[in-house]
Amino acid sequence: MLSELLQAVYDSGLASHLRGSRWSYPLVNTGHIVGIALLFGAIVPLDLRLVGLWRQVPIVALSRVLLPVALAGLVLAVATGALLFSVRATEYAQVPLFSVKLAVVAVAIANAVLLARLAPLATQPPRRLRVIGATSIALWLAAILCGRMIGYLM
Repeated sequence: MLSELLQAVYDSGLASHLRGSRWSYPLVNTGHIVGIALLFGAIVPLDLRLVGLWRQVPIVALSRVLLPVALAGLVLAVATGALLFSVRATEYAQVPLFSVKLAVVAVAIANAVLLARLAPLATQPPRRLRVIGATSIALWLAAILCGRMIGYLM
């Protein structure tokens, strides 16, 4: 069942177009990198604030500015990542590191949701928010590393 679904994704018109186009795949790949940059670039300053840097900057103000940017980056990265996956769906699904990447991204998103709920409530982050912030940075770095390593394994 899963192999049939993966083959259908691979055989889709959009995946075929991406494989055959000189410009579409590189543009989608660029969009993926931009999404990651927006996500990571927005979430790290907030995480660093939670860890203890820039104590004079209110967490609420920082969250108000950075969380929408991070969310936009996440949406862009996930959408373009799905398109990139479609081009080699059957191959990517067989690379164990790809499953690890998806799991790390899922945990990082869950951590970010928890962070988004708790961070605006704190003026000075308690220890658990510092741990969540540090964990967030580690998870997103792990997801980026897994993604880059997949390219070297295939």
